Amino acid sequence: MNHQEVKNKLLQSPEVKNEYDALKIIYDIKKEIIQLRLDQGLSQKDLAEKVGTKQSAISRLESGEYNPSIEFLTKVAHALGKELHINFH
Repeated sequence: MNHQEVKNKLLQSPEVKNEYDALKIIYDIKKEIIQLRLDQGLSQKDLAEKVGTKQSAISRLESGEYNPSIEFLTKVAHALGKELHINFH
């Protein structure tokens, strides 16, 4: 069984699917921040300096180890030359 088959089997459980969907949001944010940082040639330390925080905070954000505040995400967005938009669908 490959990774995708295991994932599909696990996602058949409503509990696992709900948890997966909840985590997908932070994963997508993390992925986008990493991509923007890399596109701009910034290290985690460089981004941290622009945000006014420590490199370890950027590392935790990118690893998904904690849920960042909207205020922190706004600072990161501005440091990357972007705006943070939150939408309800």
